[in-house]
Amino acid sequence: MTVSICVAGATGWTGRAVAEGVLAADDLTLVSAVSRAAAGQDLGTAWGGDANGVPVFGAVAEALDGVDVLIDFTSHDAVLDHTLTAIAARVSVVVGTSGLGADQFAEIEAVAIENGVAVVAAGNFSLTAALAQAAVILAAKHLPSWEIIDYASAAKPDAPSGTARELAERLSQLRAPVTAVPVADTAGHVEARGATVAGSQVHSVRLPGFSVATETVFGLPDERLTIRHDAGSSAAPYVGGTLLAARAVGGRHGLTRGLDTLLLG
Repeated sequence: MTVSICVAGATGWTGRAVAEGVLAADDLTLVSAVSRAAAGQDLGTAWGGDANGVPVFGAVAEALDGVDVLIDFTSHDAVLDHTLTAIAARVSVVVGTSGLGADQFAEIEAVAIENGVAVVAAGNFSLTAALAQAAVILAAKHLPSWEIIDYASAAKPDAPSGTARELAERLSQLRAPVTAVPVADTAGHVEARGATVAGSQVHSVRLPGFSVATETVFGLPDERLTIRHDAGSSAAPYVGGTLLAARAVGGRHGLTRGLDTLLLG
C-alpha cells in the first residue's frame, strides 16, 4: 500500500527536492503539488523538464483530493493556514516550514486530535540535526546553563530558525537554564543578550556565506560543551527525514514535534 502525498512549495528549494524524493520512492505516490507561481501547470514542466503527470494547484484546499499526507515547505506566513486546512479535510501533515510558535502548535495539536489525524513537525528534517537535538536534550538533563546560536544566510526572513525555536521549546519542557545575571538586569544594551525563547537565550546570526547551523553551548566552571549541527548548500539532507515522517505520520495521533522523536522514540 502506498501513501498518497501532496507537496506544498514543490517548486521551492526544499520542496522540489522532497517532491523528487517522493517520485523516486516505491511506497509513496506524489498525486498533487501546490505552488502559486506554477498553478495550472504540470509539475515536471514547472521544473523546466518533461511533464510528469503531477498537477500543480494554487491553494492547498484545491489539492487534497485523494491525499493521505500533506508535506509543507512553504513560508512562515502560510504554513498555519495550510496545516489547519489539511487537518479539516482529515489529511495528516508533515510540517517542514519554520516560523510557528508554541501557541500555534498547541492549536494544531488540539485540532488534529479533534479530527483524528496526525501532524509531525520538525524545525529540521536532517537526520544528523535530529541526532544533534537529541544530544542537546540529553546534555540539558545534566548541565544547568546553556545558550543557543542560530546561523543562516542573510536572506532568511525569519528569526530564530525553526530548528532553534523548536530546540528552545523542547528544552523548556525540562527546565529553564540557570543564569548568574537575569537578562533583564543586563547593563548596557539588553538586546545584546539575544531573544528569550521559551526561557532560553537565542542569538540569530544572518550573514552572507552561511547556510544553516545551530549551536548549543553549555557551560560549567572551567569547562564547556558545544553541540553544533551544520548543513551544506543543498536541500538533500532534509529529504530522507521528511520521507520518514511521511511514512510514519499515518500511524500516529495528534502532534509529534522533532524528528528525533520518530528516530529514538
